[in-house]
Amino acid sequence: MVMSSFITLCKPKIVLLLTITAFVGMLLSIEFYSNIFNGLASLLGFALLAASSAALNQIFDRESDKNMERTKKRPLASGELTLFQALSFTALLLFVGSSLLLYFSNLLTLFITTFGFIFYSLIYTIYLKWATPQNIVIGGLSGALPPLIGWTAVTNEISLLPLILVLVIFLWTPPHFWPLAIDRIEEYKKEGVPMMPIAKGVTRTKKEMVVYAFLLLGASLAPYFYGLTGYFYLLSTTALNIYFIYLCLAYLDDKKNELSMKIFNFSVKYMFLFFLATYIDFLLMLYV
Repeated sequence: MVMSSFITLCKPKIVLLLTITAFVGMLLSIEFYSNIFNGLASLLGFALLAASSAALNQIFDRESDKNMERTKKRPLASGELTLFQALSFTALLLFVGSSLLLYFSNLLTLFITTFGFIFYSLIYTIYLKWATPQNIVIGGLSGALPPLIGWTAVTNEISLLPLILVLVIFLWTPPHFWPLAIDRIEEYKKEGVPMMPIAKGVTRTKKEMVVYAFLLLGASLAPYFYGLTGYFYLLSTTALNIYFIYLCLAYLDDKKNELSMKIFNFSVKYMFLFFLATYIDFLLMLYV
């Protein structure tokens, strides 16, 4: 029971998605295949740091989590774990993860990962989340960094392709999270979190989702037009984005907000499929 609580403290689904995007960032670099062990050890270090960041987020949010239906069963909010247990486990993850990154990758990767850790765990969780309706937009930067981290871990340099992938995740974040915020709007109101649907209204939020969906289309097609990807990527990405845009447009006329969770759930699948298509295209360009 305690072990499962520690796992839940780390937000395993979010950490898994972050780790997958970081892994694809590695796989897209030829250098990864000449030293796979170091790459995988670095990936483990990143995953542990991401887990520690998620745990620290729950530590800071432990009181507010008690008041929201979605979060009241979290280990600290429910009393399954004590604050001391959570802090000790988070410190262990932070130490081991940092050590792995420093030993098996490079200082550039450790710096970018540390920046993401501080930005999410401290700046977003403590300040941005409560200060502005653009909290998800600005805070989304930390969640967008994994492809770049995966790339730099094996190359020790910053390149155009991983930067575009960072932009894709950054633009994906608002239309991914805002439907959930609309679905749980009363809970956020009760807790005093100034989410976009509360501060600017549901209609304005839906319109901005459409804008971000079109921007996402442009950003996701950029690798092809820069000659970094091939036809499989072009067709797959176009199909994913057209359906995402269709859902966001349909959401404008959804007065009862019945599409909220459908869009939220599809957006998660979008990210998995997008990075899968990116890697398949890489293999096709390499071997076909």
